[in-house]
Amino acid sequence: MMSSSAGEKKRKIISVDEASANMVFEYTSNGQIVPKDVVRVRFHPSVIEVEERAFMDCIKLKEVVMNVGLEQIGEHAFQHCKVLQSIVIPSTVEEIGQYAFSSCKELREVVLNEGLTSIGKYAFTCCSSLQSIVIPSAIVEICSRTFDSCTNLRDVVLNNGIKKIGQSTFAYCTSLEQSTIPSTVIEIEQYAFRGCRRLREVVIHNNEGIQIRGNTFYNCSSLERFSFPSLSTRLDNVIQAGQRDIEAKLDDITAIEWRGRELIIPVIHREIEIELGMVGIAAVVDIEKLKKVKGLISYYELKEATTLFELALWKTKIDQADDEINRDECRTEVPGPVKDAILQCTFRHYNNR
Repeated sequence: MMSSSAGEKKRKIISVDEASANMVFEYTSNGQIVPKDVVRVRFHPSVIEVEERAFMDCIKLKEVVMNVGLEQIGEHAFQHCKVLQSIVIPSTVEEIGQYAFSSCKELREVVLNEGLTSIGKYAFTCCSSLQSIVIPSAIVEICSRTFDSCTNLRDVVLNNGIKKIGQSTFAYCTSLEQSTIPSTVIEIEQYAFRGCRRLREVVIHNNEGIQIRGNTFYNCSSLERFSFPSLSTRLDNVIQAGQRDIEAKLDDITAIEWRGRELIIPVIHREIEIELGMVGIAAVVDIEKLKKVKGLISYYELKEATTLFELALWKTKIDQADDEINRDECRTEVPGPVKDAILQCTFRHYNNR
């Protein structure tokens, strides 16, 4: 019987499971059958599409390296890949199908590149570990329930270019505390932020042409404020131009806040009918007060504009006059009744919209 020497190193015994885990499966598409116990996947350079359900229920899948040249990720392609932790979508991918990554509960990081133009319904729903997402600017619409029940989602960047946020897109994203809506967004559908109970602030860059449903922020019990940066900028310009009495007028509108050059419009929590016979509480913009603020700003903007017009006329007369003329004699004013009529008409127009 032979005995090993004291200095001989022990050999490491590799189990079948370990060997399987270290193997890399090459995906070639074209109807290829993917083993359900696959752990690591590398795409062949020729692949242009991940076929529907290709990796669905691969519950041991941890690592996926996609190829540049890939164009489409099919429906349900990675659904229920429960231990997949990160995915980088190549810039050549234009479309992610519905349910493509739904219920990937350990998926923490998703990188979406600018080539992407379409994300299907439910694509990332129930990805409960996902913490942040940046939506590319080529995406025009975020479809229904795309990020529904992503309960750890804290940081969402919506780039300019997006026009529509679909029904229940961010429903039950219970870690989301703030949302910024780009100026290109013209519609937010019903229940888009339903059940976002930690959402405290919504920043809206489009304050004119945006349509927000009354139940968009249903059950958002912590929502306290809507802010409108473009209105804040306009108001600040009016004040900096010397029209400081507008601040006193703002004080007359209950609950409107102007602090640190930021305009805050209060939230109303009101009862709404969510289903037949069922009533819930939704957070909504105080539309009446928003109208008053818009009208007030427009009134003072036009007031400032008529002052500048008068100054321009005055300067023109001075430039055309002889050197000996009295400058005050060149002053030209818009007649008071005309000015008042213009301003009052503007004020009434914005209050009645």
